[in-house]
Amino acid sequence: MAKKKSRAPKTAMVGRGLANVWRFIANIFGGSVRFLARGAKDLDPVHQRDGVAFLFLIFAIIAAAGTWFNSDNLVGRALFSFIYGGFGRVGFLTPLLFLYFALRLFRVPDEQSATGRITVGTFALLLSSAGLAHMLNGSSGTGATAMRHGGGWLGYGVSHPLILLMTSLLTYPVLVCLFLFGLLVITATPVSQVFIRIRTTLIWVYSKVSGRVKRASEDFEISESPPFETPLVAQWPHEVDEAQDDEELDEESFDEEFTVPVPLPVVHPVVTGGDKNADKHPVQLLLSSDSKYILPPPDSLRTGVPAKAKSKANDIVVASLTEVFAQFEIDATVTGFMRGPTVTRYEVELGNAVKVERITALAKNISYAVASAEVRILSPIPGKSAVGIEIPNTDREIVALGDVMRSSVAGQDHHPMLVALGKDVEGNFVCANLAKMPHLLVAGATGAGKSSMINAMIVSILMRSTPDEVRLILIDPKRVELTAYEGIPHLITPIITSPKKAADALQWVVREMDLRYEDLSTFGYRHIDDFNKAVRAGKAVAPPGSDRILEPYPYLLIIIDELADLMMIAAKEVEECVVRITQLARSAGIHLVLATQRPSVDVVTGLIKANVPSRLSFATSSLADSRVILDQGGAEKLVGQGDGLFIPMGASRAVRIQGAYVSEREIEVVVNHVKGQLSPRYRTDVTAPAARNLGTGDTEI
Repeated sequence: MAKKKSRAPKTAMVGRGLANVWRFIANIFGGSVRFLARGAKDLDPVHQRDGVAFLFLIFAIIAAAGTWFNSDNLVGRALFSFIYGGFGRVGFLTPLLFLYFALRLFRVPDEQSATGRITVGTFALLLSSAGLAHMLNGSSGTGATAMRHGGGWLGYGVSHPLILLMTSLLTYPVLVCLFLFGLLVITATPVSQVFIRIRTTLIWVYSKVSGRVKRASEDFEISESPPFETPLVAQWPHEVDEAQDDEELDEESFDEEFTVPVPLPVVHPVVTGGDKNADKHPVQLLLSSDSKYILPPPDSLRTGVPAKAKSKANDIVVASLTEVFAQFEIDATVTGFMRGPTVTRYEVELGNAVKVERITALAKNISYAVASAEVRILSPIPGKSAVGIEIPNTDREIVALGDVMRSSVAGQDHHPMLVALGKDVEGNFVCANLAKMPHLLVAGATGAGKSSMINAMIVSILMRSTPDEVRLILIDPKRVELTAYEGIPHLITPIITSPKKAADALQWVVREMDLRYEDLSTFGYRHIDDFNKAVRAGKAVAPPGSDRILEPYPYLLIIIDELADLMMIAAKEVEECVVRITQLARSAGIHLVLATQRPSVDVVTGLIKANVPSRLSFATSSLADSRVILDQGGAEKLVGQGDGLFIPMGASRAVRIQGAYVSEREIEVVVNHVKGQLSPRYRTDVTAPAARNLGTGDTEI
């Protein structure tokens, strides 16, 4: 007995010693893991994403070794049993799945929304494929061999309960529908667009096989013939290829997941207008009859971060508003909210006999409660029996131009002058047709987002229209805002930076407008669109004995990036031309976009305001500036960085939007694409003083 008692303390001591050793090892291991975790947390997000991508690549290599090569080692046998036992024959594709996600993270690490969408679609495909494989194998047995030859335990778990519930006759179509759903989610294709996408793919493949789309290794041929003379056209017949038109339309809407951008050679601008015989016939710039202009692919513009429907900050604001109403004994309730990219509009319903003015009088108290000075109150919300309180989000979202251009709003209108503006407070995409505005006045302080909006408009035009549909005159007195677009084929003159030359260019536009109206009057049409349709249909022809051949007129868009600089140098000439253009040019297909960061009354005069019905104001420095541009307050309360108020023609209230953002890299991609298609054919008489153009006053573009 004494010996047994002496052994007990020794055993306890050994146990305590082992426990201490185990705790020591665990502390060292845990400390190492925490140290590495802290180091990984401090890594740059780019390196973190690369680390995840390499992890997927390692998984792909290990999975390939176990499934494809059946490596005779512990890891290989374990993976073979796990993958084929879990997924059956579908497990053969596991290495490819890991490899795809690795390559996607390497190529487009910032497109988290697309990665999430593809993950959901892949999961749906995996479930349906495993279930179908199990059923096609006859659903025989649950042994290891039967599982490997079928859909694995996953296929058994998916198909077996469905077979018990609805028999195999109904399980097949259910799994097929799930498979199709996953395929549509991965390719970002709505059901309504399936046949359009199939047709687009077939046309694209056919064009590649037949050589209709030139590859990068081929030299782009540019016609060396003299510029076309209008109304005279080149001597070869001008034929319209309907298949080519369809190809251009479909190429624009081609799915970004399958579009491969074709690098094109850069061509140099060709300057025209110096011909000695230029005064004999009006000169019009046309595309060569053998040239095939391809619009930039949709994937030239990147996808943005998915919008949030709700966040924790929204619940905090709702509680703060409710507390303010309770403190001031106001019978009002927050019934809901609409979250936009920049601000959230909270809807407040009032009780019986509660005046709306009691809510508007609490503007400063509400600002204090939510810790934000930029609170805007709408009393009431248009179309609703509720008061709207717009409060900036603490976690703002960037609206990508690519998302707006690929939205259903932009897809429903194929007009070449449609431009993407951004998103409104309710999260809806906002686009506008410049041909219907018909002119736009844009204002905003420095850093408010005015230049970004101008870039978004120009890129929208380049993405949707060819040079024979829209021509541009860009006036950039700042010299740095629009230089990225130098050399694009849509230009009829190099980017104008001199205020004096800008005034001459505006006078040329007035003469061009008068010439177009002469044609409209002669042939009896009220709008340039009707005239162009008649010309294409052969209904409008030149008078007998005339050597003129009528051609459709392109839209002419003039963008002035800083109106204040022009008004300082040549105020009288600029104002006269701008007023005349805005008064008359709508039916002639000539449209004007005026931008300024100083919307004072000496820059935006009363005559200019009266003839420019559409307004877009970003954050201004004062209430007076807001009233000059919008004829009402509100712009001084905007938060900047693309937050704006848009009043289209005919609207009585402003729509709050977050302007679309396009990066310099995206601009470079789009510009390089269009510059590789055609060279610009410049007109030297556009910026020439009016005295030089007296003999060529009948020029057209």
